[in-house]
Parts: sequence; structure tokens; C-alpha cells
Amino acid sequence: MLDIANKLGVSVVTVSNALAGREGVSDQMRKKICETAEKMGYKPSNTRNGRKNSVLPKIGKNVGILTSERFVGPRGTFYWELTVGISNKLSQLNVFTVYECVTSENEEAGNMPNMLTENKVDGVIVIGQVHRAYIEMLSRVEKPVIFVDFYDSCYEVDSVNSDSYNGGYLVTDHLIRMGHRDIGFYGTLNATSSINDRFLGYMKCLIENDIPYRPEWTIGDRSGDGRFLDKMIFPDELPTAFVCNCDEAAFHVITELRSKGVRVPEDISVVGFDNYISSNIGVPAITTIAVDIGKMAETSVDLMVKKLADPGYKAGRVVISVKLVVKDSVLDISGGKHNV
Repeated sequence: MLDIANKLGVSVVTVSNALAGREGVSDQMRKKICETAEKMGYKPSNTRNGRKNSVLPKIGKNVGILTSERFVGPRGTFYWELTVGISNKLSQLNVFTVYECVTSENEEAGNMPNMLTENKVDGVIVIGQVHRAYIEMLSRVEKPVIFVDFYDSCYEVDSVNSDSYNGGYLVTDHLIRMGHRDIGFYGTLNATSSINDRFLGYMKCLIENDIPYRPEWTIGDRSGDGRFLDKMIFPDELPTAFVCNCDEAAFHVITELRSKGVRVPEDISVVGFDNYISSNIGVPAITTIAVDIGKMAETSVDLMVKKLADPGYKAGRVVISVKLVVKDSVLDISGGKHNV
């Protein structure tokens, strides 16, 4: 499958779907992939899911997925959907997934997960920021390791990330176009690489528009262990808008502001990041940055397959583009004078 993917310039997942007769591939591409497979000597199996003459590629590997327990909540989360997406795409390649939740104690101590100590997996995908001690441990593992939605520049570990820097810029720019110049940031700096990059995008936009940075308007949203704070402490003087590091944080801000009698967006505008479920809960729907979860999952799986085939393969930091999604949580105070 990797040979076919490299030859045609498509992902391994696309090749697998085409050969197995699954949806998601155009007829033209499916025909091209099947013809290439036949020329390269691949033989069709008898049946699969009622479809005849489909190739059954079998990698014969196990891949582990690790997530910190702080990202596992009572309801669905962005990371859980990403985990499901990656697991499903691995499954399409006949790769078995081993999932393990990392406790805060093991994370801070840098203790190796059971999937590695018991040699149950051939590669590891880590979803969501983990403690530096845990990254240090993983960087020494002699198996393919990929970080998803975070990175650490101190370690040469391949990663797949949404374009947090550009996303932070885009939502801030949207607020400025809507007339806002008093703009705060809601997120704990240094909690994750994603939050830092979104903050830096926010800062770049302020600088380019000659808007002074107000440190008192950068408000932390989570504790030292990475869990969301129950209450946010507002400064005496509030901005007219908040850039929030994710949709769940934006939802918390809106809830907290309303408890104090502050209306969104009539009094304060709020924007988020991820375009996840939280952005559509209640009123108003949150203007946000759309992250292509499907693309992140497919890219992560494709990268892992390449690393399993060639342990020396390096991709570096892979960045998935994002886009602004305008909803209802921003009030236009520009008086109709929008910047071009």
C-alpha cells in the first residue's frame, strides 16, 4: 500500500479504501489505484463485506494511542473524536489499536505506559500535550512515535498539528475587522504548545494593527495539572472581546460572563478554536476556527504507516491548515467600516 501511495502521490488510507471497495474515493482514482496495484503484482481476495475482488492489505501491526487523563471528560471531547478517527483509519488498514489513558502521576514521573513495557505495540501516537518528563521518556523509545496536536521543539519527534498560529491570527483579525480594539486572551500560557501558538497569532495581529497589549486581559483558563478552572477572575476593566484558546474555554467564558449579567455578544464578543461541539451549544453559536479532524487523523495514520515501514523516516512538524467559521458570538461595532 505504501508503494502504491508513493507512486500515485496519495495517502495510504486512500489506497486502502480504494482496494477494499470502501467509499470516500472517486471512481477515477479507485480505477487508477486498482490498475496500479495489479501492475505491481497485488492479487485480489475473494470477498470483503459482500464486495468481490477487493485487495485485503494487512500491515500486521499494533499501534498504541496515548492520551492524558485530563483530556478525558464525562462527555465527548475534541481529542476523543480525534482518537476515534485515528483508530477507525488504522482499522481500515487492519491495524489493531491499543488505547491507554495516562494518569497525572505517571505523566509527571515519566513512567513508561504498559503498552510499551509489555511490548504490545509497534508504534505510539500521543494525542494532546503531555508533561516534559513524559516527552523525555517517549523520545528514547526505539519505536515510531508521533505527537498529535502538540509538539516540543527540544525533541526530534514527528508531529501533526493544526495551524494554531494562523488560527489565532485569523480570529483576532476578525474581531478587529468588526471594530474591536480592546481584545483579551483566555488561555493559560505554557499549558500546551497549541495555546502558546494561538496566543502568538493573537499577538502578531495586535502588533500589526498597532493595538497595545494589555497583560491584565490575558486570563488563565486551567490549573497547573491542565484541568479547566471552575471560576475565572475578571479584571475590573473588561475588554470588548475575548479570543479563547478553544471552544470549550469560550463556552466557559460565556457562561461565566452571563452569571455576572454580561451579555454575549451585546456587551462582550467571544471567539473560540476547533469548531467542535461546544461552539454550537446554546446561544450564541461561537465564532471559531475549524480544525479538519479527518485530515489530522488521516495524516497521522499515513505518517505512522511510513514510519512502521521505514523506522528512519522523518516528517518533522506537519501542519494542517485551518479556516475561520463565522457564527453569532461577535458583535459588529465598526459602524459598517470594515478593514480590507
